[in-house]
Amino acid sequence: MSVAILARVLHHERALPVVAVTLVSTLAWTYLLAGAGTMEEMDGMLMPMSTGPWTISHALVMLVMWAVMMVAMMLPSALPMLLLYATMARRHGATQRSGSGSDSGTAWAISLFGLGYVAVWSGFSLAAVALQYLLERAALLSAMMESTSIVLAGATLVAAGVYQWTPVKSACLAHCQSPLDFVLANWRTGSLGAFQMGLRHGAYCVGCCWALMLLLFVGGVMNLAWIAGLAVYVLVEKLAPAGHWISRATGVVFVAWGVATLLSPYLALNFA
Repeated sequence: MSVAILARVLHHERALPVVAVTLVSTLAWTYLLAGAGTMEEMDGMLMPMSTGPWTISHALVMLVMWAVMMVAMMLPSALPMLLLYATMARRHGATQRSGSGSDSGTAWAISLFGLGYVAVWSGFSLAAVALQYLLERAALLSAMMESTSIVLAGATLVAAGVYQWTPVKSACLAHCQSPLDFVLANWRTGSLGAFQMGLRHGAYCVGCCWALMLLLFVGGVMNLAWIAGLAVYVLVEKLAPAGHWISRATGVVFVAWGVATLLSPYLALNFA
């Protein structure tokens, strides 16, 4: 592909978000597959970092890991919103900056929208790291950052399942499923407006998916199959026409799973 053709493709307002999201998501998943900076060498082998005393550097590694993981899991589900925003921004000329062309202005606005979205999930990552610290101090997590407590795992599953049925979940999911409604109701002009819209959309996404993200402590924060499974589920829930009913059906499954987990010690004793 010639440079001229590539330039025309990248300048197209609908191609740019696809290329950007694909590139950033690929880099994020590559980082996770490489261990996300959480592996250390022990006896010639790479092992997960121990759950010993936390240092500032360890906390920063954990924060980067969570932030990158949220980008890998959540950014692809924001693509429909970014596509619509790019089209509307170019059409309404809301991205024009002094001395810049329409294509560069659109790219700038898309970047700011995406940064706003990522910033909100980075804030969630900070809260997740704080929770991880508290759970590790209470000796409730394994080296793979998976719950070692049946009560914690079961209660988290039940809580996530119940949340799937709440009005807050439904409202946030509706916003994520309706990019046009969101853009029309929250349109802001200029660079600051683009960033603010990204923040707002990110807030709705956190409101929709925060409980699902806490399930990482159930399946293992370092369990790539569990991470990928949750990421695929988020995509299906947001993009499928029946996403609202899928969300509620999944809630029932989570509650049943959680109750079964909580009762598993008693069932084991009775059937032993």
